[in-house]
Amino acid sequence: MPLNIPNLLTWLRILLIPLFVGVMYLPGQWMTLRHADIIGTAIFILAGITDWLDGYLARKLDQTSAFGAFLDPVADKLMVATALILLVQFNRVDAVVAVIIIGREITISALREWMAKLGESRSVAVSFLGKVKTVAQMIAIPFLLLAVDLNGFNTRSIGVWLIWIAAILTLASMFYYLRKALPRVIAVAGRH
Repeated sequence: MPLNIPNLLTWLRILLIPLFVGVMYLPGQWMTLRHADIIGTAIFILAGITDWLDGYLARKLDQTSAFGAFLDPVADKLMVATALILLVQFNRVDAVVAVIIIGREITISALREWMAKLGESRSVAVSFLGKVKTVAQMIAIPFLLLAVDLNGFNTRSIGVWLIWIAAILTLASMFYYLRKALPRVIAVAGRH
């Protein structure tokens, strides 16, 4: 495992997950729910910034590695899944949305791993639709974590709309990747 700045940022993102959960569950006598929401939102946003920054630095400093390419999406999926589960627990996201998003991530991760074993990883490389889905999630989740009314700007309502848009984009991107892999799946199944 190469110890470079991008990989350290990815590890930081993973280490932020228990801190994020801990803040969201701190007892009321230690911190108000409002303060926990604000700090939890800040931690999630910090994790999102480290996600962008580690990729940028890996390319800029020419410090890309197979380990980093493996660990980065794992860290992202862990943070998003954790946030969604917390949001379901706090009744800010419908469980259906969490199941769609988390289920898609597991499905596509497995598909990518299988396609890589077949030497076909390029056919399920990250698409523009997948990137748009990620952006929608990364904007919706902080709005849902914050869940406040700022001078008529209700972050929770906007977050709900955005997370449903993200769920629809999630399904669309999953079908896109599955369609791209289908010829290979049929070919392999035909041999067995």
